Amino acid sequence: MIEFKVQKKSKKSKARLGILKTKHGIVETPCLVPVATQAVVKTLDSKEVKETGSQILIANTFHLHLRPGEELIKKSGGLHNFMNWQGPLMTDSGGFQVFSLGFGRDFKINKILKQSIGGKESVLTKVLSGNQPKLLKITEDGVYFKSLIDGSDLFLGPKESIKIQEKLGADIIFAFDECPPPNASYEYIKNSLEKTHKWAKTCQKERKTKQSLFGIVQGGKYSDLRIESAKYISSLDFDGYGIGGEFGGDKKNMTGILNKSISFLQEKKPRHLLGIGRLEDIGLIINQGIDTFDCTIPTHYARRGIAFIGNKSEQSLDLNKKKFLLDKNPLDKKCKCFVCQNYKRNYICHLLRAKEITALKLLTFHNLYFFNNFVNKIRQDIKQGKF
Repeated sequence: MIEFKVQKKSKKSKARLGILKTKHGIVETPCLVPVATQAVVKTLDSKEVKETGSQILIANTFHLHLRPGEELIKKSGGLHNFMNWQGPLMTDSGGFQVFSLGFGRDFKINKILKQSIGGKESVLTKVLSGNQPKLLKITEDGVYFKSLIDGSDLFLGPKESIKIQEKLGADIIFAFDECPPPNASYEYIKNSLEKTHKWAKTCQKERKTKQSLFGIVQGGKYSDLRIESAKYISSLDFDGYGIGGEFGGDKKNMTGILNKSISFLQEKKPRHLLGIGRLEDIGLIINQGIDTFDCTIPTHYARRGIAFIGNKSEQSLDLNKKKFLLDKNPLDKKCKCFVCQNYKRNYICHLLRAKEITALKLLTFHNLYFFNNFVNKIRQDIKQGKF
């Protein structure tokens, strides 16, 4: 089980400093949780991930169930030993795949919807109550999937999710939920929320280990549903909270929903925001009292040749561009990571254009280091009363 203690609260916002103690180490919060989908942060080994300043990782229950399977991982001594990561670990529940492999794939959309539904710019049809994705079937008991590997039929519900996560053996596990699509109607999300709440209770009953279980607050972009969910999940006395789903395309709407949701959660327990963490979002979500958050942005962008630099959140370099072949500067002159200390932009640009995989490793290391340093600076500012 985890122990969580709030060490300091900001006088300027709802931000807070905390210490999260687990069997596998201590996490200083707020912090980024890098995504290790298939028991690896893509392109890096576990030692390198640690050197980026990463404290805790989150792996994917659905994908690890497909390959190599939770039984194999359990026989290998659990996920920590299997991937040689001796720090704290989370596993998600598989609930996000209900969206990403369902309506997300159908409409080719992410959790954050840029188009306005119902307005003149809308290009999407609303998902109404009773609608089903093309490749999934969502029932009251769980979700029927098709395997991404061999096309076989799979079923994942709250009982199955907990059993898989227990065999994986992470320090923190999440209740199974439905992550609703951003183009869903109010009625759809309300019905979805009822399933998520029912599944949350089942997950609590099914847990047999001492792993810490987080309940997930859903409700889409609707404040009343978010408040309803926060009240219900808080009443079930989970060890911590996940806040999931989508918040609409408006940043003000996101912070407003976070503010209202968090107000109804027990203050003494940690709060994790699922799948949000662009640089421009980090200050906003920490301001609302988020303790940990996972995001693929630093690693996903790195594998596409993008490096984050500077003090402004919008600054980045596209190292695929030919002009960088003539640039002898490090990625970021002020960055102290080993990449910036030892390699130049022209070399990384060359590696990318030559399709050399080392470029992806170097950029992934730098981006993770940059993000972790960005959050560390916020922790220092909270400590000094500046945030």
